[in-house]
Amino acid sequence: MRDRTERAQRIVTAARELAEAEGWDAVTTRRLAALIEYSQPVLYSHFPGGKDAIMAAAALEGFAELAAVLAGARDSGLAGIAGAYIEFAAAKPALYDAMFTLASELPFAQDDTPEVMKANFAELLAVIEPVAGRHDAGVLTEVFWSTLHGLVTLDRGRRLSPAHRDERLALVVARFGTRGD
Repeated sequence: MRDRTERAQRIVTAARELAEAEGWDAVTTRRLAALIEYSQPVLYSHFPGGKDAIMAAAALEGFAELAAVLAGARDSGLAGIAGAYIEFAAAKPALYDAMFTLASELPFAQDDTPEVMKANFAELLAVIEPVAGRHDAGVLTEVFWSTLHGLVTLDRGRRLSPAHRDERLALVVARFGTRGD
């Protein structure tokens, strides 16, 4: 069993490394098999869904990593969480894409959402809840997360001025940090 788990981890690690270097389009089961010296049937025995299943496994790892980063930033409040989120996305753009941008079968905001994904939302909720006031904290957290994601996406697409990056983030923190009564 340990060997099987280690092989699966090796596949996901290779996919992540290749995606960060060349993008997810470069990740194919054929290329992964050659990189890690396994046959394609071995890859499919671990991930019957092929590339999509490998990408979902990478995304789940990313959710665990992001949850840890956000938990570490929680003591710094809204600004710390927002900055940590933006920094994570910048440091791991392909992983971020697998988590939040590319099509995925991972269920968000549902009863069967994996716990590691719920942990990310819980970290965001923890800093929004104290300032939610009369607003539903869950909905306000979704709007906060959407705002951060929008900043990441627009910034990466060079749709926003790099000169105003810090100012935009400070404005988001100030607006969401104001109690919503």
